[in-house]
Amino acid sequence: MDRLSVVILAAGKGKRMYSDLPKVLHPIGGRPMLARVVETARRLEPAKLVVVYGHGGERVRNTLPDADLAWAEQAEQLGTGHALKCALPLLPDTGKTLVLYGDVPLIEAHVLSELTALAGEGAALLTDELANPSGYGRIVRGAGGAVEAIVEDKDCSAEQKAIREINTGMLVLPNRRLAGWLNELKNGNAQGEYYLTDVIELAVRDGMQVHALKVPASWQAAGVNNKVQLAELERVLQANQARALLEAGVQLADPARIDIRGTLAHGRDVTIDVNCVFEGTVELGDKVSIGANCVLKNVKIAAGARIAPFSHLEGAEIGAGSKVGPYARLRPGARLAEGVHIGNFVEVKQSEIGPGSKVNHLSYIGDAVIGSGSNVGAGTVTCNYDGVNKFQTRIGDNVFVGSGTLLVAPVTVESGATLGAGTVLTKTAPADQLTVARARQLTIPGWQRPVKQK
Repeated sequence: MDRLSVVILAAGKGKRMYSDLPKVLHPIGGRPMLARVVETARRLEPAKLVVVYGHGGERVRNTLPDADLAWAEQAEQLGTGHALKCALPLLPDTGKTLVLYGDVPLIEAHVLSELTALAGEGAALLTDELANPSGYGRIVRGAGGAVEAIVEDKDCSAEQKAIREINTGMLVLPNRRLAGWLNELKNGNAQGEYYLTDVIELAVRDGMQVHALKVPASWQAAGVNNKVQLAELERVLQANQARALLEAGVQLADPARIDIRGTLAHGRDVTIDVNCVFEGTVELGDKVSIGANCVLKNVKIAAGARIAPFSHLEGAEIGAGSKVGPYARLRPGARLAEGVHIGNFVEVKQSEIGPGSKVNHLSYIGDAVIGSGSNVGAGTVTCNYDGVNKFQTRIGDNVFVGSGTLLVAPVTVESGATLGAGTVLTKTAPADQLTVARARQLTIPGWQRPVKQK
């Protein structure tokens, strides 16, 4: 069996994006378009995977440093035929090559597998039928319906402009004929470029049958040339992902108001309210509930946990049955055991909070370890930073921390201890005792509040 090579054309500048970022690096679903195309190509298990790069070359290469990628530079953008010719030295003499595009991010692997199989020992191209084909190359067929040529829109005759079947640009060609065909290409067209599509006419001339496969949905073959098209495909992707969640049993308050910019794994009976964003790798256990307007990035949430609205979680682990929010922020390194309560306007960073402990109001917990069954009162701050280094606060089991307490790390609160409200703790608070550390309250007789000078 002939092995498959894949070439991804990704050298374009993308002038209509009006951006310093190379076009193929613009994100869709939280990942660069090119990264999505590369991932799809890998599913075909090609013997060779080549990316043709040009504009913003080093930035493009640095974004995808994967060892399995071969890179071919197209220093001058002289057309798609010239781009494939730049990749020619990296391709084997046998087998076949599938040509993809770094700005066509939603093509699915099963369609490409079908196209590759359809080519057999010959050639095959992916087509689409549009109500308004303006701007696209037309598929010209002979009397028997066989593909004879592709004519670019700017070179079409009036009769050819009426054709609605268009070229998507994705095609499969036999490697043994590539060099000859690419060397024959001419640039005597309206664009002054070497069109890869002209290879189809050369294949027909040489007696090779060209097969055509119509794409099952136009969005799979849709390319991105501007921010409008990028936004349109983003909505398609999100709608597809939302539908997959619904079909898998996730309850979405509104499928049109969810954004998944990574991967979302889930258990049974998961509910997600509106306007939630999931980034990176997120795992939701059985019966997890996510309130409205939450952002979750690289988070693992165990069964039965509830995340209240307007909470922001990143790099955190939440134990079973825990409650977080509303308006809570869990930063990287936050680890909550089962049954933990994190309330409104509480921030937790690089800290472990034991089973059943609570930090319910207006507090900052950073670089801390809290045992089980402890209660941290409103306005508590772990003073973990001296301007240069971070220090740890250790709070034992069944500790009660009064409101407005400052814990000046490194410091320890032993199990069973109680801290009076307003305490500034700088030394160990012993187990099972009340510790209070406050400034003495004074009232100054005769004091008058300053008056603003005119």
